[in-house]
Amino acid sequence: MYGTLEGWRAYAQARGDQRPTQATDETANAALTRASDYIRFRYVARLIPGYDEASLPIIVEATYVAASLELATPGFFAKTYTPAEQKVLTEVRGIKWTVTGDASKPGSASPVSSIIEDMFAPYVRPLGAPGFMLRSIGG
Repeated sequence: MYGTLEGWRAYAQARGDQRPTQATDETANAALTRASDYIRFRYVARLIPGYDEASLPIIVEATYVAASLELATPGFFAKTYTPAEQKVLTEVRGIKWTVTGDASKPGSASPVSSIIEDMFAPYVRPLGAPGFMLRSIGG
């Protein structure tokens, strides 16, 4: 797990968010654990070469941001979507829906936090980007 319960509570309080302090330890730890899972699978797994968990203090800070979202809405980052759900209402009389975005792209239906995206932008490969590989030919 990234961060600590005490660290998250202090981080949130400094930003005027009392909910982590008001939550029971059990509820708050569960939110922090879910947030850690989200950060690990969504961002840490895509760190570009040269960065690791130990070298980026933003990992803990981003986990605290995610934990606050998870505390407010348990399971926020673990939603299940179908491509058909990515639409907006564009007409009322005939009830017309318009597809939004490109549902075929990796992560296109996943909830994201713009601040967490900004925190990690310089350090991660874009979702769906090919990895780097070296091969040699010959004997």
